[in-house]
Amino acid sequence: MAIRGQLCIMNNRVLVAMSGGVDSSVAAALLLEQGFAVEGVTMKLTAGVCCDIASAQAVCGRLGIPHRMVDLQDEFEHTVIRNFIDEYRAGRTPNPCIRCNDILKFDKLLAFARANGFDHLATGHYALVEQDPDTSRFVLKKGIDGEKDQSYFLYRLSQEQLRSVLFPLGALRKAAVRTLADERRLPSAKRPESQEICFVPDNDYRSFLRRHAPDVLREGEIVLTDGTVAGRHDGIALYTIGQRRGVGVASRGRLYVIRIEPGRNRVVLGQRADLETRGMSVADARFVSGERLGAPRRVDVKVRYRSMLVPAAIAPAEHGRISVHFDRPVAGVTPGQAAVFYDGDVVVGGGIIEG
Repeated sequence: MAIRGQLCIMNNRVLVAMSGGVDSSVAAALLLEQGFAVEGVTMKLTAGVCCDIASAQAVCGRLGIPHRMVDLQDEFEHTVIRNFIDEYRAGRTPNPCIRCNDILKFDKLLAFARANGFDHLATGHYALVEQDPDTSRFVLKKGIDGEKDQSYFLYRLSQEQLRSVLFPLGALRKAAVRTLADERRLPSAKRPESQEICFVPDNDYRSFLRRHAPDVLREGEIVLTDGTVAGRHDGIALYTIGQRRGVGVASRGRLYVIRIEPGRNRVVLGQRADLETRGMSVADARFVSGERLGAPRRVDVKVRYRSMLVPAAIAPAEHGRISVHFDRPVAGVTPGQAAVFYDGDVVVGGGIIEG
């Protein structure tokens, strides 16, 4: 396969999504040095908590490139934050970064780039795009830095989107990116890593829900697997599958959250073995090839961003869902999280875990 960065691209206007962090800053610098006509853009998402517009502007000033700002606060509120709250209300654990990438960055922002005459949208994601010379299809692959690979968050990209996006950092390791930023004296060179959920201060989603959606938090029962009432909770949204600490129940042995029952407003505790499953159902599936899953196939599956890959068989199921059967028991499968399918380093597709 041909590496995207090695392809001859006749059109060279590139809009770089810049958060103000080191990754997007180095992405812009590298593209500029490769001869692209580069401009930066920052999405204004939520009251200055997310992307640092001033930092992005400072980097663009250092590079001598224009900077734009796109106000997507309303879209972010309606499609990402409200969904985040609604998912917790339903007893699920969402991944807002995947939704933001899907709806805002690679839909709204890519449309903005095209409408303003840009040929490509670039980001600082650690992932690779290649083109298969036999089929001409674009292939999404893991970044070479296993610790920073972000292909998990990009499984919803379509062939049309992959045709227009660039990931300049996919073939680099994070340490090398820091070095490149230092060498170029970029203002973001020493900036720390961004937090996991950009709109949740200190990654404390429980405090966020208490402030922004107190109606989500209704008291209810904490029960054991046999139905024994073991305590009370202040809201099912404060718990997630696999949680051990802070479950609010004294016990001689370790207890884990093994199930959340929103209809009964209950949290169910059990042993670690109770967390394990050999199968799950996945909804809202997307496949990078653009095709539907027509027959069973072998893949490796990630059930969370930081989880290990697990060999599995996937197959079409009723109502457009995908059934997944793991080769070995997997603990902590969590409704609301994304399950992403891989074939080696290639992202096959993925969907949202239903249970």
